[in-house]
Amino acid sequence: MSRAADAGRAHVLTLTPFFPSQQNEVSGCFVAEPIEQLRQFGVDSSVLAVSPIHYPRKHSSSSAPAEWVRYPQLPGNFGLSSAGKLLYVRLLKRVRQLHSVKPIDVIHAHAALPCGHAAALLSRRLKIPFVVTVHGLDVFNNCHLGGIPAAWRRKVSVEVYAAARKVICISSKVQEILKTGTPVETRSTVVHNGVSQDLFSPNSAEVRQVDSEILVVGTLLPSKGHELVLRALGSLRAAFPQLRCRIIGEGPERPRLKALARDLGIAQQVQLVGRQSRKEVAEAMRRCSVFALPSRDEALGCVYLEAMSCGKPVIACRGQGMDEVIEHRRNGCLIPADGLHELVQGLSVLLNSPELCARIGAAARQTILEKFTLQHQAQQLATVYQHAVA
Repeated sequence: MSRAADAGRAHVLTLTPFFPSQQNEVSGCFVAEPIEQLRQFGVDSSVLAVSPIHYPRKHSSSSAPAEWVRYPQLPGNFGLSSAGKLLYVRLLKRVRQLHSVKPIDVIHAHAALPCGHAAALLSRRLKIPFVVTVHGLDVFNNCHLGGIPAAWRRKVSVEVYAAARKVICISSKVQEILKTGTPVETRSTVVHNGVSQDLFSPNSAEVRQVDSEILVVGTLLPSKGHELVLRALGSLRAAFPQLRCRIIGEGPERPRLKALARDLGIAQQVQLVGRQSRKEVAEAMRRCSVFALPSRDEALGCVYLEAMSCGKPVIACRGQGMDEVIEHRRNGCLIPADGLHELVQGLSVLLNSPELCARIGAAARQTILEKFTLQHQAQQLATVYQHAVA
């Protein structure tokens, strides 16, 4: 054990490509927010947030302090298999400095590539144990592609998982993919993402709910299911002429979604409002009638938990991480991926019954309070760290 641990507080070095910055206060909040909570469990953190040199330079946010480090990487997915080695070389001197000032008990890497690979090399060189969190369903970094580069990424990812003291999976679905795809048994555990139950809280008496509004929050990507929501809105227009859809997020699908709304004749009912702050997202969740994100590729999804914490009925897709959280028609709704008919039917039932919405929303809030707060997440992470140094 290090001097930090002997003094009663552990020192964890977080390596992550996901973290809030001055340029984007929202990105990586799922990494930053548990770090704040870990302090109450005797864990102090240093954060090295990393970004390839061909990306725009990022600067630390006052709300989530971190040291941003740029490192060389070949652009695109092709460079991922070697990025960890390059990141390791870039970080070694700085990590040694941090370790000499305040000994590091555990390195916590987020994603196998490149941070997990760099952490494995740092661990071997400096004799510091490391853990790695897997945040997505693409556990082996295939990037939904085949060929030799994908095989290289898979090989390095498997080596990282085998070397880690613990592989932290954000859902049992992720853990299942990990166990199925690794040739040797890995030391893994499930730690679900948590949510701030205070920031994401139900309506107060002063907040007026917008009648008949569907809210969607997520990066504008094809896999997120925004198109399905717009097509459902088009189908529901006659039965719910006042129904609106607010979409929060940015991404490459924005022009196509705007064109689709125009083609469906619902352009006046759809608001694409871009990226918004955490506070603005929470306010939008409190005001909406239903939260829907029929994504086809979600390991868990913090936005679902946040909407549930606000006491709203949530619609997600089966066969993914939210299966572990949502019980259909009790604390949320589950539909098949690409299930337009089921989405239309589910929205119609909810919009026609404010009482059902209130009942599901209350059960959703209770689910969060019982299992999925930031405190729950931080406590489980503290236990992982403790076992990693034992």
